[in-house]
Amino acid sequence: MKFIRHIFLFLALCMSYAGNLHGQINTEQVLRIGQNSLYLEDYVLSIQYFNQIIAVKPYWAQPYFYRAIAKLSLDDYRGAEEDASLAIERNPFISGAYEVRGVALQNMGRQREAIADYDRALEQLPHSRNILLNKALAQEDVEDYAGADSTYATLLRIYPKFDTGYVGRAKLHLAQGDTVAALADIDTALSINKNSTNAYSLRSDIAIKSKKDYESALADMNEAIKLQPQFAGYFINRAFLRYNLNDYFGAMADYDYAIQLEPLNATALFNRGLLRAEVHDNNKAIDDFTQVLNLDRNNYHALYNRAILYKEIADYRSSIADLDRVIDEFPDFSGAYFLRSENLRLLGDYNRAEKDYRKSIALSKKPVTADDGNSASENQAAAVEESEDVAAMFTSLQTIDDNSDIKEGYQTPGIKGRVQDRRSMVELEPPFTLSYYVTTTEIKETPYYIKEVDDLNATRALRFLLMVANREPQLSEEDAINRHFASIEYYNSYISTHTPRAVDYFGRAMDYYTLRNYQAALADLNRAIELTPDFAIAYLLRANVRRLNAEASRAVEGNGDASAAALGQAAMKMVNAEALEDIDKVIELSPRMSFAWYNKGTLLAAAGDYTSAISAFNKAIELKPDFGEAYYNRGYIYLNMGNRNAGMADLSKAGELGIVPSYNLLKRMTR
Repeated sequence: MKFIRHIFLFLALCMSYAGNLHGQINTEQVLRIGQNSLYLEDYVLSIQYFNQIIAVKPYWAQPYFYRAIAKLSLDDYRGAEEDASLAIERNPFISGAYEVRGVALQNMGRQREAIADYDRALEQLPHSRNILLNKALAQEDVEDYAGADSTYATLLRIYPKFDTGYVGRAKLHLAQGDTVAALADIDTALSINKNSTNAYSLRSDIAIKSKKDYESALADMNEAIKLQPQFAGYFINRAFLRYNLNDYFGAMADYDYAIQLEPLNATALFNRGLLRAEVHDNNKAIDDFTQVLNLDRNNYHALYNRAILYKEIADYRSSIADLDRVIDEFPDFSGAYFLRSENLRLLGDYNRAEKDYRKSIALSKKPVTADDGNSASENQAAAVEESEDVAAMFTSLQTIDDNSDIKEGYQTPGIKGRVQDRRSMVELEPPFTLSYYVTTTEIKETPYYIKEVDDLNATRALRFLLMVANREPQLSEEDAINRHFASIEYYNSYISTHTPRAVDYFGRAMDYYTLRNYQAALADLNRAIELTPDFAIAYLLRANVRRLNAEASRAVEGNGDASAAALGQAAMKMVNAEALEDIDKVIELSPRMSFAWYNKGTLLAAAGDYTSAISAFNKAIELKPDFGEAYYNRGYIYLNMGNRNAGMADLSKAGELGIVPSYNLLKRMTR
């Protein structure tokens, strides 16, 4: 069982460095509001306040420091490291910035760099409990056991009642093989704090490994679960204990609950697959191993077990396909040859079956060996596999359903707290469109700006104010709906009694679009463009209407609508091509409209043309450097292509710019 590490960083850091603030009062107020938001765990919102200060006073260290704390709280370790470094560049005497950067580095596995930062912070804060603990943990990770022991001695001399310090030193004792000393430290920790979750967990681990005392281990694990019931790892560990105590139903229930808590937990899925296979629930076991392989295509244990199960259900060809991959990786694995020979025999391929059987017998007399040397070609192949693994993992996030039905007493909408822990759909941010209604949030209180939209509003030619949005609220108020029906009647009367103008057809199209009558909206937009061929925002709206009209038609397929049923994949491709033509026309007329480039990128990405989509998002970001949605979608595409570094960097930037789903995806891609 793995020791659950707690890397401590209190929000008291927010107040540990006040500095001398020189500047306008409003800047100081914004900083204070950002600090307050940080203290209240409104991490995403606080970042927006710090962004405002950085835009005005990029030479200040404080907003970078506080923004680093917010990003660290959102598990954006890369972003936290970058911001802490920027704070240190501007003021090398902010001890908290070294601590923040150390924690970020430690979470990214860069322990020696983290230790250097902790040492620098300890020069100014030699009695910091959290820094000393984190340093000791990092020293243990790099196997500097003497250094870690010295750090723990200092920590516990200064803080003799710090229970977590004793648990940490117990883990160090175990790494050095001293179980007696480890148990003594655990007992001390529990005498100080009977609610020390890590103490119970670690003692349970000792009972399993050193004594095979599953009863005692189970009692400790039950205590840990009582104290931390939302941690999936504890349920996985308890399932192992229950299995060894012949409580199969209890073990299965624990695996099920662990997967409810973390649907992408490969360990829980693999172990449940093994247990399902043992009770001959073969098809469900295959499903579990398949999900494991979606997360890690090179999990050969899952691949081999799935091959066994495919043979059990008489799917011999699938079994052989899995075994081919296992044998390619482990050419001296006799069991794989024997199993493949059985599959081939059952398919009637006796010659190949006999060959595999003889190979299996020959290999069974010698151990499996592995070559530790890597050639240049092997290293290149490994890099390709890593890229494929990233792409496969990202794809699995898009396809694995979250069927969790855990009930919570109260859920608050919005952006407060650890938003990275909230499960959400992994999908592209949608294209931007024109709307009479927008959804505002604490982060985005005003609609987006397009010059051509502002110019049209200034003419007062439309009956409602035109705005820009990519997430429109659902129109549910009866009065609002009636207003747009009345507006359509107004345009009907006006167009029938006056020489119609393009803006009149555009205005009526907006009403139809608002009421979800896409066919009528499309007809009016066609007429508006006929009258005014350089009507840029009419093309922008028509591209979106084409797409929505096609999607609405597809949604009613099978409901007796012959025209909808006829709209197949080829027709959708044609619709997307027409929408792209409209977007290209917008770009021709308004080449500096960043939203047009963004929409082009979104359409290209949906069509699978990732290279062209990235080019379009590059242009959108060049025109609008704070375009969070463009960073998010570009990061999404990079991950789909297997480029982890570029994808994570873009997601970090998108989160900084207020795109909340970035933090969830960042966390899920770093497991």
